[in-house]
Amino acid sequence: MARREEFPGLAGGWHYLDSAATAQKPQAVIDACTRALGADYATVHRGVYARSAEMTLAFEAARAKVAALIGGTADELVFTRGATEAINLVARSFPACGEKPRRVLLSQLEHHSNIVPWQLAGWQIDVCPLTADGQIDLDAAEAMLTTDFDMVAFAHVSNVLGSVLDVPRAAALSRKVGACLLLDGCQAAARLPVDVAALDCDFYAFSAHKLYGPTGIGALWGKPGLLAAMPPWQGGGAMIERVTFAQTTFAPPPQRFEAGTPAIVEAIGFGAAADYVQGVGVGAIQAHEAALVRQLRDELRGINAITLFGPEDSAGIVSFALAGVHPHDLGTILDEEGPDGTRVAIRAGHHCAQPLMDQLGVPATARASFGLYSDESDIAALLRGIERTRRIFG
Repeated sequence: MARREEFPGLAGGWHYLDSAATAQKPQAVIDACTRALGADYATVHRGVYARSAEMTLAFEAARAKVAALIGGTADELVFTRGATEAINLVARSFPACGEKPRRVLLSQLEHHSNIVPWQLAGWQIDVCPLTADGQIDLDAAEAMLTTDFDMVAFAHVSNVLGSVLDVPRAAALSRKVGACLLLDGCQAAARLPVDVAALDCDFYAFSAHKLYGPTGIGALWGKPGLLAAMPPWQGGGAMIERVTFAQTTFAPPPQRFEAGTPAIVEAIGFGAAADYVQGVGVGAIQAHEAALVRQLRDELRGINAITLFGPEDSAGIVSFALAGVHPHDLGTILDEEGPDGTRVAIRAGHHCAQPLMDQLGVPATARASFGLYSDESDIAALLRGIERTRRIFG
């Protein structure tokens, strides 16, 4: 599948294995952003002149494309600054339930963006443990959940372990106690087929930049009834119906949650990225990355000094540790040009998942993550770099 020639950022002898942090951009997305910022540029939702009307149509068409990628419709999709802001929006705007603190069940593997917003918004947090192979333990979740919970918020795919959540079961457990289910879909949307109706979740948060689109924009999908019941969490232009100094009434969702001039160019790029991924086929991407994960895990398993983390069927992500070498040192050496002139980019650190690092008993891990442009040459370069690192450290 590797379509490296369509990604200018991959030129030269560079092996990019950090797509879980941010994906490289295809030329089609770059071109769409360039046109939107140049020849097509105008504001949206305000101008009566032709180009503004055309840009407004393009902006809303991008919303529809992004929504369709996950099986939703445009009126259910809020543009945000990213998945982080999407989760903050829900944490701040989800209706209070009487006098008691709102209560959310998270898991041990969550990204900080699915922990800190709930803390800041004053939610009571309970934490679901993991199974031995790094999956969210839904048997434990079932035992923990009661009608006191208002929300279950889990990663669809772990950004460290690549674990894939059994969403239908998580949804059923949430329904059983009357709680809503929010999914952090950042790692899933780019590598798994997603249909929010089939998943039966209530909210789905994801970002553009991990989906081959621009930074600074993401989306929150929500069930219409829930979005309609939620007040705005930021005020300003574009999200209003009628303003007086005495009172303001608000536009319906999704505009209610999009205060101020939006990220116009980024939205166009987000739509172009959705088109690109749809054109390649998310199912094909999933199969391609699964094959690379199997190959890399098999290769690393043959190195005695390597400890692998996460399940065998991890989605596009392989985290590991090299005995006697801090992940930062490994990442630095991999980025130095090898004898064959190649360099390898991986992620090294806690991956914004410090509670998970505590659970694993390590300060950090090395993480290789694939994209649709990845191929066997990336794995070979990584293995050569690991061997070079082992020689350096003796």
